[in-house]
Amino acid sequence: MGNCLLRNRCPSSRNQPEEAKNQPVKSELPVWSAERSITTEQLMRKRAEFWDTSPAYEGRKEIWDALKAAAEALETGNRDLAQAILDGASITLPSGFLSDCYDELGCRYVLPPYVLSRPTNIVTSKPEPSNEPVIPASPVTMAPDMYLKIRLSIGDAVSDEKLPVNSLERIADVKERLRQNHALGKSRIRMICCGKILNDKTAIKDAKIPKSFIVQVIVSTDLE
Repeated sequence: MGNCLLRNRCPSSRNQPEEAKNQPVKSELPVWSAERSITTEQLMRKRAEFWDTSPAYEGRKEIWDALKAAAEALETGNRDLAQAILDGASITLPSGFLSDCYDELGCRYVLPPYVLSRPTNIVTSKPEPSNEPVIPASPVTMAPDMYLKIRLSIGDAVSDEKLPVNSLERIADVKERLRQNHALGKSRIRMICCGKILNDKTAIKDAKIPKSFIVQVIVSTDLE
């Protein structure tokens, strides 16, 4: 959808103005209208296309992943989580808005309004089934050998907890346990460490989670 026109490539020299200072992320979301009324499903597909294709043009994939997670947290009203994700990925906001930001190398990332908020002329329709692959949890229950510190965000509710896990378990197994412990059903769950979204197939021991680090867990219940 013309994504390459929305962003600037990062040259070897720094793009970020020397006088620009980092600002805390602001909770205000952009107010905009689509050229034509669109459904929630159309908006989600447009967002997915942007996030999927952005790393192919410029910038670093881990930064795009962090920006996506921060945008979703901010849209659900969780400003503190969005700020934590940005800080973990060393992303600076000269204006305090996600629409224009920089990574630690000075590369610029410009986000269009449709990935930050919903348009004023959005219409509802019957949701389509998710195409996200479902990775089943391991059938064998492993004895816990460590605790995973997590910060669980469900809408406006945020809670910290220590989850007993086995280091050989996969991220998918941890998500399944969270679904059972908190009756999350089919809600989409993302686990974020150091600004990077953890892959479902990755074993905990291979995720390189720093000791005593709090893993951010975002539960999406209304953006599916």
